[in-house]
Amino acid sequence: MFTGLVEGIGTVISTEPDGPGIVLSISPQSGMDDLESVEIGDSISINGCCLTVIQNDGESLWFQAGSETLSKTNLGEFEVGTSVNLERSLRPTDRMGGHFVQGHIDGTGIIEAIETEGEWVNMWFRVPQQLTGQMVEKGSVAVDGISLTLVNVESERFSIALIPHTLEVTTLGRRRVGDRVNIETDIVGKYMEKMLTGAVK
Repeated sequence: MFTGLVEGIGTVISTEPDGPGIVLSISPQSGMDDLESVEIGDSISINGCCLTVIQNDGESLWFQAGSETLSKTNLGEFEVGTSVNLERSLRPTDRMGGHFVQGHIDGTGIIEAIETEGEWVNMWFRVPQQLTGQMVEKGSVAVDGISLTLVNVESERFSIALIPHTLEVTTLGRRRVGDRVNIETDIVGKYMEKMLTGAVK
């Protein structure tokens, strides 16, 4: 479980095929400097996707991502030098500043528009209607692992307003129109949809 409050940004050092999946090596560049505290088996959110640490060489963390993960996320697009958002899993004593983020990506979206208002940015995302059906205006959504408040929700797109701090400490400040991002809707919305519709996937 995560909060969606990004701890830092990391850089992809290597990505290698591993059967139907890949092995990733990521070096934290800011906010997660204490790698000695990261143990094998720990869960780390990478662009919102929960992955397990399989190796820690003191400079980089190593992860495996399977075919299911690659089909639902943007991890398969990673290249050497790609910047990613990082967050360690939530501890019982941590403050809950964002919202409950599972690290289970529901799908991806495409950045459709970036509108600048001074130092602020309004960003629009095009997503499948299945995902917007689990969103409400002023509710929560995780985009590349970042807990954000929904401003507008339409049939197949939604918008968020980004403050300068978020743009500075996450990868969203480096994103461009056409980029693909990971989307996780609020778990509360999923349960409500299930109760109201009785839908079984």
